Amino acid sequence: MTKTETNPYFVTLRKAAEAAAKKKDAKLIALSGKFDGDNEGQVAAVESLIARDVEGILITPSNTTGILGAIAEARRQGILVIALDTATDPEDAANATYATDNFKAGRLQGAYVRAVLADRAPKLFMLDGTAGSTVSQQRHDGFLRGFGIKDSSPAIRGRAITNGDRNQAQTAMENLLQRTSDVNSVYTINEPVADGAYTALAARGLTRKVTVGSIDGGCDGVRDVRSGKYAATVMQFPVRMAGLGVDAVTDSARDGKKPSGFTDTGTVLITDKPVRGLASRNTSWGLQHCWG
Repeated sequence: MTKTETNPYFVTLRKAAEAAAKKKDAKLIALSGKFDGDNEGQVAAVESLIARDVEGILITPSNTTGILGAIAEARRQGILVIALDTATDPEDAANATYATDNFKAGRLQGAYVRAVLADRAPKLFMLDGTAGSTVSQQRHDGFLRGFGIKDSSPAIRGRAITNGDRNQAQTAMENLLQRTSDVNSVYTINEPVADGAYTALAARGLTRKVTVGSIDGGCDGVRDVRSGKYAATVMQFPVRMAGLGVDAVTDSARDGKKPSGFTDTGTVLITDKPVRGLASRNTSWGLQHCWG
């Protein structure tokens, strides 16, 4: 169960789970929320899966606390619940989690963007994900740590909620630029948001003056880094997440082995303009490994 069926990242996660399930001779039922933050839709989907007597549920929670009651009921019914990409809050509400270390991903983006600015005073826009999302908060906090400022810093010239959506991000960036175009750096929660931000910056002729960082590492995003749309992106590995999740459910169903704890599925900084002190890979490597 993914957050949406429109974000390419979650489409990849679902397709990878379907492929992994086929290899394991398991039946996979694919559901999703209508939008990022659709907790009611995910609760209803969990309830429908409980009624269908499934043996395991893989879920990327839109609301990491709002889904807890539905998850608890599934576990009471003996269903293994695995969080993919996004941990529940608390984390042990699910049996196990396979996900990106989102604080680290944000920190890598922040450290890179700050290094590119060098001795220029930072003038930053922040385009966040969904209000109340732990992924959004962790990436936001990690970026600030890597960038070397606090949330109250005057270096932050504007911020907006985008729900991880390209169109919302473009509109948000257009609105921020109406207030001030004196900006030299942009944090983005993911690559659809980075794409929307870039479009708004390009319309103002600001792309050469502004360093944009992102997180996802999809093949299109890596190509955007290569073409110069974004300075860097932090690659995640949803195919790995999906494979581990499917393996955990099928192993549990067949031999009773239940997973536990948090497994970090990895992060890699992708850029063709490396900076000293930050390990990175170039876009050629990125295109060979995107979302693997």
